[in-house]
Amino acid sequence: MKLGIGFYRHMLKDENFRFARQCGCTHVVAHLVDYFQGGQLHGTDETRTWGVTRNEGKLWTEDELRDLKQAINRSGLELEAIENFDPAFWYDVLLDGPKKKRQLEDLKTLVRRLGKVGIPTMGYNFSIAGVWGHVTGNWARGGAASVAFLGDDGPRQTPIPRGQVWNMVYDPDASPGLLPPITHEQLWQRLGEFLENLVPVAEEAGVRLAAHPDDPPLPTLRGTPRLVFHPDYYQKLLDIVPSRANALEFCLGTLQEMTEGDVYEALDRYSRQNALAYVHFRNVKGKVPRYYEVFVDEGDLDMHRVLKILHKNGYDGVLIPDHTPSLDCAAPWHAGMAFALGYMRAAIQSLE
Repeated sequence: MKLGIGFYRHMLKDENFRFARQCGCTHVVAHLVDYFQGGQLHGTDETRTWGVTRNEGKLWTEDELRDLKQAINRSGLELEAIENFDPAFWYDVLLDGPKKKRQLEDLKTLVRRLGKVGIPTMGYNFSIAGVWGHVTGNWARGGAASVAFLGDDGPRQTPIPRGQVWNMVYDPDASPGLLPPITHEQLWQRLGEFLENLVPVAEEAGVRLAAHPDDPPLPTLRGTPRLVFHPDYYQKLLDIVPSRANALEFCLGTLQEMTEGDVYEALDRYSRQNALAYVHFRNVKGKVPRYYEVFVDEGDLDMHRVLKILHKNGYDGVLIPDHTPSLDCAAPWHAGMAFALGYMRAAIQSLE
């Protein structure tokens, strides 16, 4: 098993690549979507952010992807995956809108570019509402800052307006009103069309498409249906187009948050199928509608049991901490991540 780390777009800097290598990481998962609308994008060579500039929905170019990969390689790391398409690339794929066919062709182009550059995985979350409703607080051990989903005590589930998907506005000039309601069956049909179009291209390009489960794992969120809110639905997704290129971004925390199903059984089942592209290695307390993200060693999941299952089934892919609580110090995120990575590195070494 390989130790990795995930960086948001504004964190794709040489100094963070060095931090990852110093912590024992060998691989990086990069987010190129500007979720935060304004991280540091430019600076001196020391603080330069590698990757793409904000380009109003234009596809990431082959040169931009190659530059990012080379910067990561120079720090002794490998670029394992890009996580999440920009909503501007595929909103009508998700919404079954008039630009769907063109956007599917754009996604094919993007997957081919990843293949040419040598980036083996493209993670995605086929969701209209996206990741939503989490609140920050001192939920983790010792009052460390983390996030939680609090159900009725959290944000009110307001309907999604037109021109928005995945909590991001893709059309600021959209007509007033809300997204029309759809059924679970309609959303599965849209996913099926996406996979039927993209998986053959990914196979040819040598790229794995990796699906993230819904977080929070509720049947509906903000009036929209969800896809993978039960472990068995991962199998339904895999069976649409059976292929090594149709794979899973296996988020342990999200699986543990689900009210039904056994996360250990699911991990065993899907790792035996060699369906795991990479793993989000994080821990939580509780389940929907109320759960808390905590330190990797204090949640409801037995992380050593998780690693034993992966080891038994010959999983040799990447594990990343995903989220982690922040420590009270001068570098809260880095300290929290270093704690998680140290735990993971020692636990993996104890098996191997």
